[in-house]
Formats: sequence, structure tokens, C-alpha cells
Amino acid sequence: MKTPLIVAHVLIVLAMPIPMVGLVNRTKSLWAGRRGPGLLQSLWDLSRLLRKQPVFSTVATPLLRAGAWVVLASSLVAALVAPILGPVAPLQFSHDFIAFAYTLGLARVFLMLSALDVGSSFEALGAAREASFTAFVEPALFLLVGSAAIATGQTSFAGLIGRWHETAAYPWLVAPAVAVLFVLLQAEASRVPVDDPLTHLELTMVHEVMILDHSGPELAAMQFAAALKMTIYAGLIAALLNPLDPVLHPAACVLVSLALMAAVAVAVGCVESLVARLRLRQVPAYLMLATLVAALCLGAAGWWAGLA
Repeated sequence: MKTPLIVAHVLIVLAMPIPMVGLVNRTKSLWAGRRGPGLLQSLWDLSRLLRKQPVFSTVATPLLRAGAWVVLASSLVAALVAPILGPVAPLQFSHDFIAFAYTLGLARVFLMLSALDVGSSFEALGAAREASFTAFVEPALFLLVGSAAIATGQTSFAGLIGRWHETAAYPWLVAPAVAVLFVLLQAEASRVPVDDPLTHLELTMVHEVMILDHSGPELAAMQFAAALKMTIYAGLIAALLNPLDPVLHPAACVLVSLALMAAVAVAVGCVESLVARLRLRQVPAYLMLATLVAALCLGAAGWWAGLA
């Protein structure tokens, strides 16, 4: 029974980033009173980039080209560990959530190294901001994982997220946990209010300024990796909210998860249409708020476990 779920997981990881970006863009277009691009527009954009000949800076080393593929490969490995379908994941082992966090961390390191490799002061600014902002992401993630570990007693990421809804503390902690994951999605996928993927002002850019010198297939890899990170966190939110057991109801569970991920994409589009991007000095406070909420979840889960 697990094999079809693993196949479904892999297919979602490879295919869902395209409609996720499409749903965000269509939602923003509807708020703006425009028809907007199609749901699969990013697929055509990526295929166009894959056919283009890349252009590299004269001071760049092979690190620039290799970095894009390391970012993509690391994001794919993290996606295979993330339990987007509940208690089943293709890569599942004890304390695999550490591997999940640090494969995404590896992607960030090579993203920043690629930005620094071209010798651009603007891209160095983006790398510095990426390093400082994402330093607030890991504490929130690990505090949230600790809350799930206390509540479930599981040691694998799939067990933590997939079995949390079976615990007595779930009804009280699900809303703040989803809020924390939504903020982490905005930070990891470079979305508003943490960053704006559509901005063209270098002085305020974070992720986009780091890939200004990428082109062709390498730019396609970077763009797909960013969409994949959004898909990963949307899948984690869906796994928390999905009431169905994937082992007992595999088809229905997959459909509900897809619907919930689509709802997250619509929510991202609504936020980006109604909320302005934060000032750079306010972003750490915003991410620290997510860490504080995750810490409160940890305390509440420990208190609840003490009563049980």
C-alpha cells in the first residue's frame, strides 16, 4: 500500500510546483482585475529557459553553474523527506527532520556562494540578507518539530507531522502550527511580505538579486527550486490539516492534500495582493514572531503531555 503513496509523493513533488506558481499568479491577477497568465505559464517559461544558451560573468567560476544544480538537487532531496502525504515519505528514517532542515540549508549556502561568485555588490547584498533572514527560520522549524515530537512520541518527520492530528493536543495547536509553517513558506520561497519575487529594484531584493547573473538552464533550476520550496511547505500544511489516513484511504487522501495545497497557493496570492512587503529591518521581527509562536506550541505540547 505504501508504494502507490510513494509514487504519488514523487509525482506531486515533480509536477505540483508548476500549478502552485500558476495559482498564486492567477489569484493576484484576479485581485488586480486582470485575467492573468495561465496556470501552466511557468512550465512554458521553464522550457524556454532550458532551450537558451546561458551567459556568464567573465569573473565567474564553475561554482556559479554548479551552484544552481546543487540548489535544485538539495531541494528535491528535502521534498522527498517532507511528509506531504502524512505518515509516509519516500525518504524516511529516525530524526530525518534534521536532514530535511540541513539539505534546505545546503541549498541556501550554494545559493549565496553562487551569488558571491560573480563579484557583484548587489548580489552580495542579497546573500547577506538571505543569511541573516534564514537564521530565524531554523529555530522556528525545530521548535515546531519539538512540539510534534512531544505530542506524538515519533522520531521521523513523517511520523511527527502525519500522526500529530491523532493526539489530544492537536485541536489546540493546529492553528498556530499552520501559521508558523505559512511564515516559513514565505521566508523559504521568498514570498511577500518577506521578499517580493516580482521586484526589480536591486536595493530591496533578496532572492531575485542573487540570481541576476543566472540565465538559461541554471536560471530555470533556480526558479523551479523556489517553486519547489513553496510546494514543500504547502504540503506540510496540507499534511497537518488532512484528516484522512493515507494508508486506509490513499486516493481520497491524495486528492484532499492536493486541494489543501492549492488552497495554500491561493492564500499566498491573497496575502501578496493585500499586504505590502515589509521593510528589511522589520523582516527579522516578523520571523521572530513565528519563532515565538513555535516556542509557545512547544510549551503547550509539554504542558499537555504532563497532564496526559
